Amino acid sequence: MTQQQYVINRKLNIVELSDQLGNISEACRRLKVSRRHYYDIKTAIEEDGIQGLVEKSRSQARRANRVSDEIEKEILDYCLEYPTHGQVTVANELRRKGFIVSPGGVRGVWMREDLTTKKLRLKRLQRHHMETSNILTDSQVRALEAAKEEKQAHGEIETHHPGFLLSQDTYYVGYIKGVGKIYQQTAIDTFSNVGFAKLYLDKTPVTAADLLNDKVLPYFDENGMKLLRVLTDRGTEYGWKNLEHPYQIYLHLMDIDHSRTKARHPQTNGCVERLNQIIQDEFYSVAFRKKLYTSLDEMQLDLDVYMDRYNTKRTNQGKRCQGRTPQETFDAGYELYKKYVIEEKGVTEKTAVTI
Repeated sequence: MTQQQYVINRKLNIVELSDQLGNISEACRRLKVSRRHYYDIKTAIEEDGIQGLVEKSRSQARRANRVSDEIEKEILDYCLEYPTHGQVTVANELRRKGFIVSPGGVRGVWMREDLTTKKLRLKRLQRHHMETSNILTDSQVRALEAAKEEKQAHGEIETHHPGFLLSQDTYYVGYIKGVGKIYQQTAIDTFSNVGFAKLYLDKTPVTAADLLNDKVLPYFDENGMKLLRVLTDRGTEYGWKNLEHPYQIYLHLMDIDHSRTKARHPQTNGCVERLNQIIQDEFYSVAFRKKLYTSLDEMQLDLDVYMDRYNTKRTNQGKRCQGRTPQETFDAGYELYKKYVIEEKGVTEKTAVTI
């Protein structure tokens, strides 16, 4: 017997007992219900028959406490495009488009649509592409399921202005048949969260230096700033205890100080670890669902597009960004750079060196 059938039988028993006893009040007393309830049942039967006894839901959506249909559609569309973004980021991004919604409002929509976790939103993206374009392949699904477990790095380092400290790390992206193992050299300005990323087929001192030479230093030169120090982990691609290492020689030529994390304390480099996880969540997790890559250059083109969006369009919730983009934070920090470097120490111009 279902719950609905039980409720209907219960109501019919009240009417049947009153007919048997010939006394409505006694029937209501025995069954511990009010006479008002008895007459409501009789009226429902007379008007709608047995169907009138079906329990009606009293839960009504309080529209005054919900976002409009237009904003709800924007939230769902945005989460389909960027399923790994959190509720604060979604709210900030929509606010920049002119839609006023709080993080709580975003989560309310997610709760109604069963999209409260990143995993559920990624599954929705998968279903969408399977139903509309059938782009997703079995190999891409398996690659996504085999992705490395999420890591969360903790810790805070000292940084006072753009260029004060660049954090660099090597990230293993994965293996693609026909291409090979793919490594990503990642760097981030710890003051502004401006990020840089480039893909390679191995991890060597040359690839570590190439990221600085090809991506990082030209960016600082364009903005009239000098990079003062680089922080890396203790990987062999970043040096030994002497200047015979190619990466350390490159830093010496560029007049850049080099610091390395304390042994068994990788959280010191947590800023770039967090950027690696963001790229994994927002770029690779989505891109591998939409496209089958066959070359490193093809992946690099799409990664460059994403990194440009990350730096110039995506709002960041970091300590100094506070809802601004990394590029906006970088530009705003120029006055601090001017105060601490140009006015107090002076800065020498430098150009990138060809490796």
